[in-house]
Amino acid sequence: MSFEITEDAIDPVARKAELDHDSAGACATFEGWVRDHNEGEAVSALEYEAHAAIASAEGERIIGEALERFDVLEARGVHRVGYLEIGDCAVWVGVSAAHRGAAFDACRYIIDELKQRVPIWKKEHYADGPSGWINAVTGKETPDSGAPR
Repeated sequence: MSFEITEDAIDPVARKAELDHDSAGACATFEGWVRDHNEGEAVSALEYEAHAAIASAEGERIIGEALERFDVLEARGVHRVGYLEIGDCAVWVGVSAAHRGAAFDACRYIIDELKQRVPIWKKEHYADGPSGWINAVTGKETPDSGAPR
């Protein structure tokens, strides 16, 4: 499996080891961390939900597209679901290739496509108490604060 949804903490060092290849001259990785703010609001934590089967299948398609489009040797990705605290790694993408250009391009392609296409919902918990679901595409809070649809 080259893409997965997990409830476990993401270990970037262990994930990077999955990219090892004797022909690789470059490795590009991306780590998305939980930060303490968004749109002027102080954030205390995030909560992610996903339809795991659909999200995993779409993530696999994106990884497959990157392998076809770019001259890369290996590509992987993982997104965490559940309750995450400030500083936790929420998403990791890694690519190995013979040359840096292909590694950078494929890594950017994968994270950009994951953010646009994979059905993962984010709930922000604010420092002042309330919380709200965030639209993955616009980054704006949804009109109601109920569970994602």
